[in-house]
Amino acid sequence: MSTPDTPPTAGPAGGATPTDAEADAQAARAAMVARLEEEGSLGPGPVRDALLALPREVLMPQAYVRRSAPGEELPRWDLLDWSAPQDRCELLGLLYGGASVLVQHDGEPLLGRARGKRSGASITSMSTVVALTVELLQELDLRPGLRVLDVGTGAGVTAALACQVCGDQGVVTLDRKRHLTDAAAARLADLGFRPQVVWGSGEQGVPGREFDRLRVVRGGVRTTGPGRTTRARRHATGARDHRVPVVARPRRGVPAAHLLSVRLGVSYLRNGLTKDRDELVARGHLVLDRMAARQP
Repeated sequence: MSTPDTPPTAGPAGGATPTDAEADAQAARAAMVARLEEEGSLGPGPVRDALLALPREVLMPQAYVRRSAPGEELPRWDLLDWSAPQDRCELLGLLYGGASVLVQHDGEPLLGRARGKRSGASITSMSTVVALTVELLQELDLRPGLRVLDVGTGAGVTAALACQVCGDQGVVTLDRKRHLTDAAAARLADLGFRPQVVWGSGEQGVPGREFDRLRVVRGGVRTTGPGRTTRARRHATGARDHRVPVVARPRRGVPAAHLLSVRLGVSYLRNGLTKDRDELVARGHLVLDRMAARQP
């Protein structure tokens, strides 16, 4: 378990000399952070420090790469594995290139998979683009001791960064896909993090828990805070990717919500983190239909 004062650190235990694979991963991680800084997506602060310390190959030790040509009727995939030396160079490019990482095929379990070829079906889970993840987390103004709810665990990247900054005791991450939460819990533990990992719908929230920060990547959430209920729901409009990331935080005692949409969509937000008035800020390609505060 980590605390804000004693966060786990990535890398070899006891200050041992890193292996070639670890050194390559450290170099790729530093290069990724440098690119994000140059692009203006990442600034100095705890999110940058956490990203620089996070070995993504622990959270995503396997990833898919598509081998079939565009338009080929039956898609073909290779599952790369960090434990296979012949896969590491290509896998490093996937993990630290900044794009989404394909982590699940056809709803399969993520733990105990054999590397190799797959065909047909489709990719059913992927990580969020790194630039979008760090922009959202910087908006949240994460600090040690804050209580964070991450809705849409996926590969566990956001949960890991939140644990690194805030300490894992205050972090809860949930996902409606059991195979994703099982893998995230195991891989977060490999990093020394033990947040509460919940399998379930964001609509149900986490009974008995209160949060200072909220991040939603897909679907909806209901979470009880002091005096009000916060609920975010996404309604698709036909675009292929309907993910609408949502971050919410109090600003000078006033609830504020930032909605960033990666595709055109319609979102409803009911925001009431405190008994004070509500304020909404919408960004990106987002059509805001209505907003209302609601008593529980």
